[in-house]
Amino acid sequence: MAKSGSSLEEAIRLMTDFAERTGITSGREPRRYLWTDAFAVCNLLGLARATGKDHYTDVAIRLVDQVHRVLGRYRDDDSRRGWLSGLADDDGEAHPTRGGLRIGKKLPERGPHEPFDDRLEWDRDGQYFHYLTKWMHALDQATRATGEVRYNVWARELAAAAHRAFTYRSATGGGRQMVWKMSTDLSHPLVPSMGHHDPLDGLITYKQLQTTAMLRKVPDGPDLTAARSDFETMCEGRDWLTIDPLGLGGLMTDAFRVAQLMRVDAFTNGGLLNVLLTAALDGVMAYAQPAELSEPASTRLAFRELGLAIGFHAVELLVERLRGEPWRLPGSDETRLRTELLARHLPLGADIEAFWLAPDHRENRTWSSHCNINEVMLATCLLPDGFLSLR
Repeated sequence: MAKSGSSLEEAIRLMTDFAERTGITSGREPRRYLWTDAFAVCNLLGLARATGKDHYTDVAIRLVDQVHRVLGRYRDDDSRRGWLSGLADDDGEAHPTRGGLRIGKKLPERGPHEPFDDRLEWDRDGQYFHYLTKWMHALDQATRATGEVRYNVWARELAAAAHRAFTYRSATGGGRQMVWKMSTDLSHPLVPSMGHHDPLDGLITYKQLQTTAMLRKVPDGPDLTAARSDFETMCEGRDWLTIDPLGLGGLMTDAFRVAQLMRVDAFTNGGLLNVLLTAALDGVMAYAQPAELSEPASTRLAFRELGLAIGFHAVELLVERLRGEPWRLPGSDETRLRTELLARHLPLGADIEAFWLAPDHRENRTWSSHCNINEVMLATCLLPDGFLSLR
């Protein structure tokens, strides 16, 4: 799955078109969506590194500021105004993530007296924890790429707000739990069930943010130790197995993040890494011959499949690191075995990527209706370093 010059050119084209189309580099009305924008920031930082052109860093920072101004404030069709945190304008600009960030869905959030509609809820605004952690990662990557510590501070302020809002102590004594979707102002749950991998997202991302703050000697921002401990407790004994392609890709990218954090002693043993690799391997083996990959493009969701392809790039990078002598990790013999077994499935990721790179597979309504997220995640496949590597 090595990348050629044509892959870099295609990634540049995809990200340039996205920036123009969604109002980052043009006068068009901003069209912000938190998940897509998190990947886009990482892609742009990766392009800056790959090309040596500061222009892409400038666009990434413009996108960060635009996301905060749009998704850190109430919608235009909301009776409420200003920053979600309730801070005055100047304070809100200085701390844009303290009230969380909206998803960016087309429809406003469900009102307190509106009945729940499972289908409609997917199109309604609010806040998702797993979108917030993606944005924390993007902000942290911005600090690592630029040396500007304020992005890590904003990420940790977002992390503190998310932990307060999305976690709660069970009334039945079952320990701490999480909510899947919260209201825009983080005052009440919209979907009370817990996302399968949300505690795992919290544990790894919060550890990453703390590690960056320590390595960069960041003097400001909240301490996430207690929050991380809560996620650690929630993760104990959980089964992370999934056959959802996006979730599977997430397990593999999380495994690579854990391995990188182990290199700086953020995780001190290989237990979590091997748990993630085992769950990913079991999931990939169950998914290896999915009927959906033989379906026509018009019935498939590209961004979910591309999430899996990104995960395989993480496996590829982990294989490369483990084959290098300096990359000795605690329990690395077991880690190397699991990683090599996962690597046998790399052609599946390459097949997915090649399928969606074919122009005729993108000429349908299913692709065009999710154009931004599809194209940005395809660009991540073409240039995965910006999203995957902690530098």
